[in-house]
Amino acid sequence: MIKKEFTLSIFTEDHIGILNQITIILTRRQINIESVTASESAVKGVQLITLAIKTTDEMVRKIARQIEKIIDVIKVFVHTSDEIIYQELALIKVSTKNLLSGNIIDHLVRSHNARFIEITPEYIVIEKTGHKSEIVRLLQELEPFGVLQYVRSGRVAVTKQVKEFHAYLKELNEAQREKEKEEFEIITKI
Repeated sequence: MIKKEFTLSIFTEDHIGILNQITIILTRRQINIESVTASESAVKGVQLITLAIKTTDEMVRKIARQIEKIIDVIKVFVHTSDEIIYQELALIKVSTKNLLSGNIIDHLVRSHNARFIEITPEYIVIEKTGHKSEIVRLLQELEPFGVLQYVRSGRVAVTKQVKEFHAYLKELNEAQREKEKEEFEIITKI
């Protein structure tokens, strides 16, 4: 079975402990989380957890179904890399002493579409936004100059589809109204 990279967009109610419940499901199946990001979503009161994992098609479907069984989870969407637009953010702190000769660092930063965040006599902090491979390439080119610190965020992603989660909420709301209507009709017949 071929493992591929998947992005899980998990919409949840804003309650404590959901991420722990999700990681337990992945741990039981020995699936490592490549990156994780949690934030509020476009819908008030709904959190979005974005996970990047590597697994098989069959396993990711099983995982999504199991995560959806968690009480506070509203919906899980599974995406391949070509179905989403995603970025990561990295901050790289480099020693200034090796960079003072010439404009090598300036050229390097510009050629990677990165930017300077802070410049001091001791260090320079560079920000790079992009895919993991782009960030790693810049990091490798900066290593000979003395990388002091490096940190990278989890994946932030939006789908290429226009109405994914809002359409789901609308369908859910309509189904709930239909159920309430049917219950009302049963009660009024009694």
